[in-house]
Amino acid sequence: MTVDILEKPLHADLAAAHEAAQAAGLPYAGSVTPRQAWNLHQSGEAVLVDVRTAEEHRFVGHVPDTLHVAWATGTSLTRNPRFVRELEAKTGKQATVLLLCRSGNRSAQAAEAAAKAGFAHVFNVSEGFEGDLDASGQRGRQNGWRFHDLPWKQD
Repeated sequence: MTVDILEKPLHADLAAAHEAAQAAGLPYAGSVTPRQAWNLHQSGEAVLVDVRTAEEHRFVGHVPDTLHVAWATGTSLTRNPRFVRELEAKTGKQATVLLLCRSGNRSAQAAEAAAKAGFAHVFNVSEGFEGDLDASGQRGRQNGWRFHDLPWKQD
């Protein structure tokens, strides 16, 4: 079954994510895994946008050939009041957008803000770039973009 929120059928992964989001009552279109996000980005089905700080993007690493719009800035993670405007300027409100942060938490907040601003097809990348904290308080050992050995680079 496909969900038609784009005036054309969604890719099966996006349709399933959207259906799950509706069932869960999420305020945005849904969540996809890092591997799904990479495949959707590579196939041109969606635009991948990193919403981490400029410092994280540069020093921790980032996905090549993607966009960057910070949800928050600096080490104090001060909310970027221009986030929605900057996202719209780079993608347009009708694009299928996948938002990526460190663990999937900030990108979910950013997806909610974008959805409230009229982005109908904005999805969160679950697990994020570095993944969840493990029992030792470290990231990257159980999930996340880098854990799945997906393409990334560092400046």
